[in-house]
Amino acid sequence: MVARIKRTQSLSRSLNYNEKKIEAGVAECIQAANYPKDLERLNFYDKLHRLEHQAQLNERVKANSVHISLNFHESDQLNKERLSAIAETYMKEIGFEQQPYLIYRHYDAGHPHIHIVSTNIQSDGSKIEMNNIGRNQSEVARKAIEIKFGLIKAEGRNQKQENELKVSAQKVQYGKTQTKRAITNVLDTVLTQFKYTSLPELNAVLKLYNVMADRGKEDTKMFQKRGLVYSALDEKGNKIGTPIKASDFYSKPTLKYLEQKFVQNEALRQQHQQRLKVAIKWTLVKEKQTLREFTKTLASEGVSVVLRESIQGNIYGITYVDFRTKCVFNGSDLGKEFSAKGILEQLRQEQKHDVVAVSQKQLNIAKPADALKKDVQGSQKSGATRKFHSNIFEQLLKPRRSEDFMPLELQQNIQNKKKSRGRHL
Repeated sequence: MVARIKRTQSLSRSLNYNEKKIEAGVAECIQAANYPKDLERLNFYDKLHRLEHQAQLNERVKANSVHISLNFHESDQLNKERLSAIAETYMKEIGFEQQPYLIYRHYDAGHPHIHIVSTNIQSDGSKIEMNNIGRNQSEVARKAIEIKFGLIKAEGRNQKQENELKVSAQKVQYGKTQTKRAITNVLDTVLTQFKYTSLPELNAVLKLYNVMADRGKEDTKMFQKRGLVYSALDEKGNKIGTPIKASDFYSKPTLKYLEQKFVQNEALRQQHQQRLKVAIKWTLVKEKQTLREFTKTLASEGVSVVLRESIQGNIYGITYVDFRTKCVFNGSDLGKEFSAKGILEQLRQEQKHDVVAVSQKQLNIAKPADALKKDVQGSQKSGATRKFHSNIFEQLLKPRRSEDFMPLELQQNIQNKKKSRGRHL
């Protein structure tokens, strides 16, 4: 189970979001806790007024709306009763047991999940402290609920399977699902979980889900006014359908919001930089490495390689998306050897080794391993050096007389004897 908590300044907006889901036929309200009426007798205004009435007990608190989502693995078998029981347990563990709250079950994603709308103002006018509630109370509640209800744990899953699930199951497929709803699901996951520090880095992740954030060209009015839209992409990476303004999404993932995330993520991702460097270096150590094999090997380590290519097909940039640490790094930020140019140069070096190995095999000469290694190293030298080595091979393969293998002193004695015989004759 994964829990997400958002605190906003508008109870009506949080409530409207869920009620509109009901109108669209993709959600239902399954419980109203601490309300004077039964759920069946509540209309929209009854639900809203109960929350607003309690929030007004402390007008000094502006962010009095609490919107929680509890997300479960698709393998979890959950009906209304179990979802309600889980929500009640969770709200009790985080200190919201006596608060009025509404539970909504949503059907607009590939995994079971519920939304809970409440307020952090208590009946005596005091507020529930929300600082670090996600890290402390919520995390403790999550682990306890996973054990109590036998849920698939958020920790300890097979990472490779989990990464594949996230990228494929939630990928936007234009025309098969409502575009805005599909993009919303992607944004809710990527924007909050991944650590990116620029728009290109964010797009490196979003494109894995067939989504792209776009400011438009620099000479456009949208760019100058700091506007931002999100578009769905087809399987070839081309924009498709009508772009949706950032301000039209419930979470308001505007450029201003993203820039705040850029600053926060810069510090958060630093501790994970070394893991990624080691993974890349380890991959490059392997021989006979092509770009495709390099990408495939890193994928098995939970790292997705996103290449940036020109119209002509030339690679000019590389970005690494580490799904295990949820960090995104531009190659050049890690160092020159991790940039697109550095990686391609190292891969070309490996390919040169492959060419040498093939040419030596064609010679059909049996050589010891050490000699073969020296020949490979020698093949990287200048043309004159290679020619010199070629002459050595010719001399080694040339038939020689037995005395050529004798020590110099013995050769001289043999020559002297021949001369003396000549004199006697």
